[in-house]
Amino acid sequence: MIEVKNLTKRYGDNLAVNDLSFTVEKGKIYGFLGPNGAGKSTTMNIITGCLAATSGTVVINGHDIFEDPVEAKKCIGYLPEQPPLYMDMTPREYLTFVAQAKGIERTDREYQINYAMEKTQIMGVQNRLIKNLSKGYKQRVGIAQAMLGSPEIIILDEPTVGLDPIQIIEIRDLIRSLAEDHTVILSSHILTEVAAVCNYVMIIAHGRLIASDTIENLSTYLVGSNILHMTVKGDVNRIRMAINTLANHAKTITYEENPEEHSAEIYNIDIETDRSADLRELAFNTFVEEHCVILKMVTEAIGLEDVFLKLTTEDDEEYAIAQEEAAIEARENAFAADKLDDDDDDDEDEDDTDDADDEDAEDDDDDDDDGEYKPMFS
Repeated sequence: MIEVKNLTKRYGDNLAVNDLSFTVEKGKIYGFLGPNGAGKSTTMNIITGCLAATSGTVVINGHDIFEDPVEAKKCIGYLPEQPPLYMDMTPREYLTFVAQAKGIERTDREYQINYAMEKTQIMGVQNRLIKNLSKGYKQRVGIAQAMLGSPEIIILDEPTVGLDPIQIIEIRDLIRSLAEDHTVILSSHILTEVAAVCNYVMIIAHGRLIASDTIENLSTYLVGSNILHMTVKGDVNRIRMAINTLANHAKTITYEENPEEHSAEIYNIDIETDRSADLRELAFNTFVEEHCVILKMVTEAIGLEDVFLKLTTEDDEEYAIAQEEAAIEARENAFAADKLDDDDDDDEDEDDTDDADDEDAEDDDDDDDDGEYKPMFS
């Protein structure tokens, strides 16, 4: 549906979007995740045709946003971070104005407005001035305007900023319901929001895409292995026998007495396996056969926060190295240019000296001619 290729945006010397490429497929909720200043809003504004790119292409349902903007924009509904609302209008008046601006046919206009208001649950405030509505209802009005025209893609830039916890939950439920009929792209720097709503994540840092996958796949990839944490009560010799049985199925197994328990028969056991292996059932049966009591069994899980911190931290380091290398290269280029200028100046000085010497030699010759005895009469 959306294909972004080699997208770049510069503001002077600042590179806001750096050779960004990704695709968006139909029927998913995409989370566009990144720290503040990563380039999320800039990318969203370029995709929606609100901002020109320095280079690169954006194709939406076969329409290039730069070459065929009218047809491309018909496929998109957009809610910017600051909803474009007219505060002295009512929601119905505002949505009527937006429907007219989008060129929706008069025969279809009333149906679409009512459908958007019902979907966003603003029917009860449709005749109140927008300036008198709560922040949550203003966001709903903004989402309603994005829905008008039945776009296949709805892009929401930081849709829950400034909302209270109840309003956030309501907006998240609304976004999930939108996914029934639309492909949704949700831009945010709030990890819990992306984890709660989205089923596919694109992580951006310093204007570059550094990860693109489901949350589960990203978590599994970063963990690299499964770790089963167990707390077991039993005779130490029997626990060792159980561990020996499990050793052939695990990478490593470690155990130690549990310092939080007063009983000397309680041990903490960590079993590490390949990430594709699940040893819970085998471990349970093995310890039970050795008459050991399992007090706790839990698989270590990595959350989106861990994924985000790991990926962005690594990218910060790579970015810092790249910036340092670029600075070194710039200094070397500047030094080489200065040296070349100095060489040119030396050559010019040498040329000037040679010219001066030639002139002096000619002057000497003239002087010699002048000093020669020439008879007045021949």
